[in-house]
Amino acid sequence: MELFTSLKQKVTGHNLKLVFPEATDSRILKAATRLFQEHILTPVFLGEPTAVQAAASAAQVDITGIETLDPNNYSDFADMVTTFVERRHGKNTPEQAQTMLRDPNYFGTMLVYMQKVDGMVSGAIHPTGDTVRPALQIIKVQPGLTRTSGAFIMQKGDQRYLFADCAININPSAQELAEIAATSAQTAKVFDIEPKVALLSFSTKGSAKGEEIDKVAEATKIVQEQHPELAVDGELQFDAAFVPEVAQQKAPDSAVAGQSTVFVFPELQSGNIGYKIAQRFGGFEAIGPVLQGLNQPVSDLSRGCNEEDVYKLALITAAQAVKA
Repeated sequence: MELFTSLKQKVTGHNLKLVFPEATDSRILKAATRLFQEHILTPVFLGEPTAVQAAASAAQVDITGIETLDPNNYSDFADMVTTFVERRHGKNTPEQAQTMLRDPNYFGTMLVYMQKVDGMVSGAIHPTGDTVRPALQIIKVQPGLTRTSGAFIMQKGDQRYLFADCAININPSAQELAEIAATSAQTAKVFDIEPKVALLSFSTKGSAKGEEIDKVAEATKIVQEQHPELAVDGELQFDAAFVPEVAQQKAPDSAVAGQSTVFVFPELQSGNIGYKIAQRFGGFEAIGPVLQGLNQPVSDLSRGCNEEDVYKLALITAAQAVKA
C-alpha cells in the first residue's frame, strides 16, 4: 500500500490534534486545512487571530471551525508558565518563562507536553534549532536514550527506505551512532519498512583502515549486542549495503548486505549530502526530517518546503502520535 494512504488509515478516527506555530504561512494554512476538511486530524493554529484570518483570506483558505490560540492572550498562560518552570527544574525563572512562552515554538511545544495536542509541526519559517531546542528542553528524549536524531523517509514508486541521521548530530560517537541505528529501526517499523539496518562507511568489513571506520565497526558491535533482535550490520559501503551482486562479493556472509532498508550514515555531513543526492539525482522523494526518540512527536519542516511537504509531514507526525 502507498505510504500516505496507509498513514491516513492509521491516523483517521483517533481524534488527533496537531499544533502549527506558523499559522500565517500559506503553505501551513493550506496543508492543515486540507487535513481538517478530509477529517484526518484537527489542526490548532498559533498566532494573533486577526492576523491568521487575514493570512487565510489572502491564501483563499477557509479556516472556519479551526481553533486559533494566541500566546499573548491565552487563558491558561499562568498554568503553562508554572508547568514550564517545574519541567525546567529551576533552569528558568517564572519571568524568563513568561518571555520564552510567547515564542510560538515554545508555546506549541508546551501544548504537546501538557497533552492539549498530540504533536507539533514547525520549521517552515524557523531554522531547525528553533524547533528542536524547545522539544529537547521540554519534551525530552525517551528513557534510555541520550539524543534525538533526524531521519528521512526516501520514497520512489514502491521503493521506500529510511536515511539517518541527516539533520541533527554532527559527528556522533560509536555509542551515539549505535543509538541512532536502533532508533531508526523503530522509526522504520512505524512506516511499514522492514528494518534491515546498514551502518555505512567508505569501507566494507575492514577493506580499509582508519579511525572513521573503527567508529562504525564499534557502533555495529554495540547495537548488535544491545539489540540482538535487529537485523543490523556494518561497516558497509553503500553499494555493498544496497546491491545484491556487490554484497555477494564484498560481504557474502551478511544478512543485511544487498538488501538494506535503513541506512545509517557515520556523521551528519555525509548523511545530508547522501539524502540530497538520492533526492536530486535519483528522483526519490525525501520526507522529513522525522525527529526520532522524543517522548512526544515534534516534526521539523525544511524552510524550502511546499504545501505537499507540510501535508505529508503532518501525517507522519500524527502516525508517531498513534504509535506513542
